Amino acid sequence: MRNWSSRIVPTIPTITAFERSLDRGQGLARDMPVRWALEEVGQPYDVRLVSFSAMKEATHRALHPFGQIPTYEEGDLALFESGAIVFHIAEHNAGLLPNDAIARACAITWMFAALSTVEPVIVQREVSMYLEHDKSWHEERLLIVEDRIRSRLDDLSARLGNGEWLDRAFSAGDLLMVQVLRRLSRSGILDDYPNLIAYVARGEARPAFKRAFDAQLAVFTGKSASQLE
Repeated sequence: MRNWSSRIVPTIPTITAFERSLDRGQGLARDMPVRWALEEVGQPYDVRLVSFSAMKEATHRALHPFGQIPTYEEGDLALFESGAIVFHIAEHNAGLLPNDAIARACAITWMFAALSTVEPVIVQREVSMYLEHDKSWHEERLLIVEDRIRSRLDDLSARLGNGEWLDRAFSAGDLLMVQVLRRLSRSGILDDYPNLIAYVARGEARPAFKRAFDAQLAVFTGKSASQLE
């Protein structure tokens, strides 16, 4: 006879997300790659919405010392930083990292490349657009930053070539890279890189991405993308 009292009940992780966000559900907030990763591996999750003021309070800072989102809680485990959370999800679930040791290491390398090499120059552009637009030197600085972005994209485009993904099969490296490139969607900079545009489109076409996007969008609209069409 089975002893149901000793049965282990899986812990459903809880992530935090903005209660309100400037992007109004465009899928650019930092909880998006975490949602996407969880959807890719088929892991149910709960979301706790956090206000800007609550993010700075001691309770939230105990989870995220810099007072940001997302955070990830699973049992006694508490993580912060979207890249670290995606890595944890990929490490403990099948579907985002290859089984082969060499391919797995390459996928992890692309995760770091997305967050450490490509994203910082894109964020510099965002900072320039939002916080420096009224400075006399804004236009000159913006041109310099955009040249730096194109330098990164030149290299990335050359490496991708005609490939579907960065290293054969879709991985957590592609998930993070696509999410980073999406930050350029309204800049026009990607227009010079047809293979990168197609690469982003392939990522956005994945069912897991669509589920994650709809879940984030619903926070701000109460409706999914399909209901808004």
